[in-house]
Amino acid sequence: MENKSLWAFKIGLFIVAFTWFAFTLYQWGKSTYNFYPPIAFTDLPGSIGLGFRTVTSFIALIAVLFSVAKRDLTTPEVVTSFRWLVLLSAAYWIFFLPSSVWGFQFSSIGYSQEFFILEAGLPTLVEGIVMPTVLVVLFFKVSPFKPARDAVKWGLIAAAANIFVLWFNYTSQWWSEIYLHGVDFLLGSPRYAFEFVFTVCGLLLLGVFAAVYAKDSAGAEKLGELDLRKAGVILTALGLYFGVIALLWLLFGDPGFLLIWPIFSVLHNVDLWMVTLPLLGVPLMFMKKKRKAEG
Repeated sequence: MENKSLWAFKIGLFIVAFTWFAFTLYQWGKSTYNFYPPIAFTDLPGSIGLGFRTVTSFIALIAVLFSVAKRDLTTPEVVTSFRWLVLLSAAYWIFFLPSSVWGFQFSSIGYSQEFFILEAGLPTLVEGIVMPTVLVVLFFKVSPFKPARDAVKWGLIAAAANIFVLWFNYTSQWWSEIYLHGVDFLLGSPRYAFEFVFTVCGLLLLGVFAAVYAKDSAGAEKLGELDLRKAGVILTALGLYFGVIALLWLLFGDPGFLLIWPIFSVLHNVDLWMVTLPLLGVPLMFMKKKRKAEG
């Protein structure tokens, strides 16, 4: 069972890495093709940021290919690759800050400044500050010449922070939708009421679970000492969140009158590749934590 889980994990890892790269490359190409000069202050940094994420996903895919092909990477090669992934990911998140500046000062005839602060200013500010901060700390903690404990700790913190950032962003989009339409559309539609609760409460609970897991695992000296089953639960739940949202879209289509939620949940969601995360999470749930050597 353990060997089968390992192979299932490797296959899942390849599929996730390939999907991440292919989907991000598509989104980057689309953002570059649809570049709109009048709002270059936000579109240009967004396109550059997606470029960084595309390179990040490509490096991850190459590293996974080496692993699947049984070409064992040396410790310095693994550390160097991971540090590049972390640094490029931090660069991706930093490029959200121009959108925050725009969101806090922009208004139009149809929408108030308060709307843009809620819809763009606040969520991109949180994304542009929280994620680069934890990722830069993680970058300096990862080193072949340092104990792995701090790297594992900050890696878990970064993962939990990512879930909270996603929750804050998507929740802000729901509040923006309610700001425009009130709550009547939620009360009159089981689908939208479910998606609202699923996002605002479901993702928050997952973030809390991930944060508790990170806290409880802070003493792990290496990755092998982590509770892989709980890590699998987190990955699977996060992937299922995106999967359920995408499935509801495929089944029921565009609601028509909603302006914000369809754009950020499906149409322009650069994180939809995460629907493949259960391919990693489920095998992890069947793996056992390595015991510390006695004596």
